[in-house]
Amino acid sequence: MTTEAGGDVRLSGISKTYGSFTAVHPLDLTVPQGSFFALLGASGCGKTTTLRMIAGLEEPSSGTVRLGEQDVTALPPYKRPVNTVFQSYALFPHLDIYENVAFGLRRRGIKSVKKQVGEMLELVQLGEQARKKPHQLSGGQQQRVAVARALINHPKVLLLDEPLGALDLKLRRQMQLELKRIQTEVGITFIHVTHDQEEAMTMADTVAVMNAGRVEQLGSPADLYENPRSTFVANFLGTSNLIEAEVDTRKGDDIVVKAGDCKLTLPESRCSAPTTTGGELLVGVRPEKISLAHADDAGGIPPGRNRITGKIADSSFIGVSTQYVIDSPVCPEFEVYVQNIDRDTRLVPGTEVVLHWNPAHSFGLDASQSPLAGTTGAADTQAVGEEAA
Repeated sequence: MTTEAGGDVRLSGISKTYGSFTAVHPLDLTVPQGSFFALLGASGCGKTTTLRMIAGLEEPSSGTVRLGEQDVTALPPYKRPVNTVFQSYALFPHLDIYENVAFGLRRRGIKSVKKQVGEMLELVQLGEQARKKPHQLSGGQQQRVAVARALINHPKVLLLDEPLGALDLKLRRQMQLELKRIQTEVGITFIHVTHDQEEAMTMADTVAVMNAGRVEQLGSPADLYENPRSTFVANFLGTSNLIEAEVDTRKGDDIVVKAGDCKLTLPESRCSAPTTTGGELLVGVRPEKISLAHADDAGGIPPGRNRITGKIADSSFIGVSTQYVIDSPVCPEFEVYVQNIDRDTRLVPGTEVVLHWNPAHSFGLDASQSPLAGTTGAADTQAVGEEAA
């Protein structure tokens, strides 16, 4: 998959095999200059191997790596204009923060480092911590030191390998915004490897979703979420309800499908599978796009909306919303998220309900795919040990 040419990083036909195991199938990828790009996927999908090939820490089995107009495929890591930030930070414990950041400049024989180190520490908002040792800083502060130490060398590309994995949830969310701010200020290409969907969607301009050594889909976070092209992407990025259906008729730019004893409508432009009459389709809709009505109130549902009936099997109050699981003849364990604005106290397990949504929020996927691809259980079975790969 390729975006526009002329980007900072261009991978052409790059692959990696270990004996009979293929960690990365041949892929073409262009990372636009100055962008924040994420490689997202479960453990063992090939994302770290791809990053290591860009860094020069792994030799590709085939293909080329170009940075700008330079072919760097045969260059060792230290000759490539890239720096890598790892999850472990790898700071020098005996050096203070100032000297950790200055290390790369001093190693290159630069004598006057004060101005550059000062600017970097200000960029990562650690100016007042300059004379502390790494062990005196929090995990988030240590991570910012690692970023400053990498950026002071003015790399064309900064590679981030699960950089926030060791942080707790609150600090991780804080650092997501911090890294995005730093990237915007310095304007350098960031390539970020993560298994965390929220992390990728919060920070990246463009996300490549990887699965089993291949890029499943490439796009902006909003596009991937709203228009998934495979069941893996639909399930891996958030939650999707997938309804088995059969194409029935066409209605203008929409198609009408039969699911059980009801008919549903969706835009043909949002189908990534053939829509021939009689063909099978998986109709997807996100849980937060659906409204939930008590069966007694079904008459008040506006015309033209997709609707299915069911019974509440379970509900969970999670503060910002209530998450319902609905048993429906059309789709078992149908999930609906309802914001807690005006809670209907009648909506308890056992209640008959009608689910309804705007047909434009539906998408169609190829029914030959597993509806469980990309879910937690399915992802676990795909883990192949990326460390070895």
